[in-house]
Amino acid sequence: MKALLLIDLQIDFCPGGALEVQEGDQVIPIANALMEKFDLVVATQDWHPANHGSFAANHPWRKPGQVIDLHGLQQVLWPIHCVQGSFGANFHPTLNQAGITKVFVKGTDPTIDSYSGFFDNGHRKATGLGDYLKEQGVTAVFVMGLATDYCVKFTALDALELGFATSLIEDASRGVNLKDGDVDQAVREMKEKGVSIIQSDELLSSNS
Repeated sequence: MKALLLIDLQIDFCPGGALEVQEGDQVIPIANALMEKFDLVVATQDWHPANHGSFAANHPWRKPGQVIDLHGLQQVLWPIHCVQGSFGANFHPTLNQAGITKVFVKGTDPTIDSYSGFFDNGHRKATGLGDYLKEQGVTAVFVMGLATDYCVKFTALDALELGFATSLIEDASRGVNLKDGDVDQAVREMKEKGVSIIQSDELLSSNS
């Protein structure tokens, strides 16, 4: 079985949000259209406590974009975003939430960030997504969302490691691009490691 993975389609990652991804809202209509093509649609949701270690505001004299050591892992510091229960943590209002089978939250541990929908950044704890997909008989996953160069990339690479045939829906994803070329580099890395790079039209035009 195939599953569609919607990565962090939340208000804070869309234009006007706390950690705005340029054109982030443009992937929402694509997500809604793609849901019709899948029996199983899973969404991830960044769900940070307010004291999360990835927030620059929680480190005196630090600014977003700087990199620190956070409990033994390199951590990019971000603006405060997707705080549990906040408006910005909600899914984008035009996303068809009725089409989502199950939601997995991530980034709930204040001591470690979690880009991937499967594990935290140190692979210390699993979210349960991998086991859930295997229990449902999923063998192939199609990953899309925000942001290409962070949460989408790490979700896709972990899916591959877990043995799923993995495809990135490139035009249904947008990136942060902290440095020019980050998105292109992320797509290149995914492709080199075995992720198929496809466009949404390839799925929307198929009869299956």
